[in-house]
Amino acid sequence: MATRGGVVLRIHFTPEDFARVGLASRPAPLQELNVALTMMCRRGDDLLHGPWRRRAVNALPKAARPLADLVPVGLAPGFLDVVADSLPEALEEVRTAPSEFVRAELERVYRPARMPVPGWINDLGRGDAEARRLVHRAQRSAFEALLGPVWDQVQDLHHAEFVRRAVQFAEGVGPVLAGLLPGARLHGSVWELPGAPGDVHLGGRGLLLLPTFHWSGGPLLSDLPGRPVVVTYPAGPGLLLPRPDGSAGPRTLGRVIGNTRAELLHLLAEGHTTTELARRLHISAATVSAHTAALRGAGLISTERAGKAVLHRRTALGSLLLGQHA
Repeated sequence: MATRGGVVLRIHFTPEDFARVGLASRPAPLQELNVALTMMCRRGDDLLHGPWRRRAVNALPKAARPLADLVPVGLAPGFLDVVADSLPEALEEVRTAPSEFVRAELERVYRPARMPVPGWINDLGRGDAEARRLVHRAQRSAFEALLGPVWDQVQDLHHAEFVRRAVQFAEGVGPVLAGLLPGARLHGSVWELPGAPGDVHLGGRGLLLLPTFHWSGGPLLSDLPGRPVVVTYPAGPGLLLPRPDGSAGPRTLGRVIGNTRAELLHLLAEGHTTTELARRLHISAATVSAHTAALRGAGLISTERAGKAVLHRRTALGSLLLGQHA
């Protein structure tokens, strides 16, 4: 799975392709794992994802370490792009990928790396059974560590997204494509997406839309010969927190963004002024302003002027993070 940096990605449809646009009915375990690992490796230490990244790195068992060798310079081999909605089925699809395809993809990702190729990677390219079992164990252990605790939430969020988009599909494919991401536009038979230069011709293969909840970047594209093109798009806050009691309460969220900011986020289901928040939380207005600035920078709240006062309110993204409806 790879992003294409730049200005515009243009996906060209034939009349047949418009009839073959679909939305994944269930989440894809390995694709969600791919984006979670990618998110974990991104640089930066922002309010939300910095603490999550540190915990994710610490949570990964040794058995998952071989996955780093598969992505030497941030470019993943195409045989990892599996959208099966069952983990055993997805793992088996990776394990049985044609050796010629695996070898070609490993050569593609290592070519720009200019670094020694680990011996087991060479074995994998030759179709060695033990090397394939190593990948199988690495993917399973990484999934259990990173996604196992939140997989119920991923399924719930995916179902909500599927229902929402299904209503749009009833009005036609055009509104779905044009409204999928900010800046997306449909011009005749060409769908333009921001931040990904290039041209992709579907040629009758069709298009699968796959929402992800561990990604906050631009759309991710999987364009493999003979398969529908897959566009994986962010549909959530970019991280999920374990909810052993069925809710993301202040304590759970507080471990990521701090207790005071978590309390602020819970209060801001309705608009409140800085003074009101200071009074409710028994802190100074200056402290409230500092916290609301951080939450606003993360896209979790919005701030608008109401007369002489400044009114803060939780955004849809903030509500999604809490596991609530905006």
